[in-house]
Amino acid sequence: MGEKSTIAVEKVNEHIVDWLKNYATTAKVSGFVVGISGGIDSAVTSTLCAQTGLPTLCVEMPIHQAENQVSRGKEHIGQLQKRFSNVRNAEANLTSIYDTFKAEMPSNNDETKYYLALANTRARLRMTTLYYFAGIHSYLVAGTGNKVEDFGVGFYTKYGDGGVDLSPIADLMKSDVFALGEYLQIPNSIQEAQPTDGLFGDNRTDEDQLGASYEELEWAMLEKESEINQPSHSEREIEVLKIYKKLNSVNKHKMEPIPVCIIPKEFKE
Repeated sequence: MGEKSTIAVEKVNEHIVDWLKNYATTAKVSGFVVGISGGIDSAVTSTLCAQTGLPTLCVEMPIHQAENQVSRGKEHIGQLQKRFSNVRNAEANLTSIYDTFKAEMPSNNDETKYYLALANTRARLRMTTLYYFAGIHSYLVAGTGNKVEDFGVGFYTKYGDGGVDLSPIADLMKSDVFALGEYLQIPNSIQEAQPTDGLFGDNRTDEDQLGASYEELEWAMLEKESEINQPSHSEREIEVLKIYKKLNSVNKHKMEPIPVCIIPKEFKE
């Protein structure tokens, strides 16, 4: 289940960099801001932005962050600054802000909903921070979501990491992002790390949350059969298809335009 990426990494790299430069020029902005998590998606996105030659601000926003995530992020930024003179970094430690917010909010007897709400709060505090930096510098917020997350299972926070100005890698599968990361010489510590959103303050991975690996979810996203139970499918493939279809359904509200109640013309006359 799952196939190795077959993208032409050099051509994809050049295409995205040109796209970023053209978009910034048209929008009349002077650069990009990227939130750095210590993961492959933000590392690849920030490297692509850096290649445009435009100012690229890498922002670390720890909230009770695991030390290995922080160290990977710092390693990447340090490497990027050695390679590109247009890259700067900033750190906004949001831990105290998050703790204050949490203390002011009522708790909930449903622990699952309570901790998910807090996890989404972390993502939304980071979005607010990125837009602060974007505002004072006239930069664009570059999103770090890939295709599986953004258009397959909706694995992101609405108005959190989903709140961006442009999405340079959202048409790339996770395997494509890893392939591009290898081409871009992203630090091995990041390439080899288990993907995690780091929103729960523990060691859970994305696979722990989703119930399937990105490789499996890519396969499910590309699977053409409309029926789940096919003779050619293994038990695990059937299970993964069910996981994918459930996530795709429950998160549809993130992936579709916000519904607008259209008022009939006769009601306006």
